[in-house]
Amino acid sequence: MTTAATVGGDGRLRLFLALRLPEPVLDALQAWQRQELEGFGRVLPRDHLHVTLAFLGSRPFGDLDAILAAFRKTAGAARPFELEPLRYRETRSVAMLVLSDPSGEAGRLAELLQGRLEALGVYERERRRWLPHVTVLRFRAPPHLSPPLPSVGRFAPSEAAAFLSRLHPSGARYEVLDAVSLGG
Repeated sequence: MTTAATVGGDGRLRLFLALRLPEPVLDALQAWQRQELEGFGRVLPRDHLHVTLAFLGSRPFGDLDAILAAFRKTAGAARPFELEPLRYRETRSVAMLVLSDPSGEAGRLAELLQGRLEALGVYERERRRWLPHVTVLRFRAPPHLSPPLPSVGRFAPSEAAAFLSRLHPSGARYEVLDAVSLGG
């Protein structure tokens, strides 16, 4: 499946590659956000809930075809896996649900994708190991919450997407540039 966003020219694109969450998981996360996180910062909207595989940041438009080719090849060859909420975590500016990756396949997918992007010269890996998570809240100061985990259970993402992120005063807006079924 491909959904084209409007991009072009010689400009720069703010890009990231991510796992999309199944609709029932999104429903459960939104209900949980309303119940547990509302009023403690800016709750992330439904179309922002995902698991980032690689954040590429600002890239020249000319890099897009090679990035999408590496993305399609990697996501299309991914083996099945499940994720599950493991714990709630806050950093200095965001709250997230850290996910468990029992089979390690999501981690392998992220590693392979990041390696391919690095070989293309369009990505530099972070020093810390990839952590599967869904960012659920943004704030100016950590609210130090300890909410119960959402009732999501194990779930299997079936699709990955390449996103264009456009910055706006009210927050980033995401557009899907391409989407690929995991494992072809």
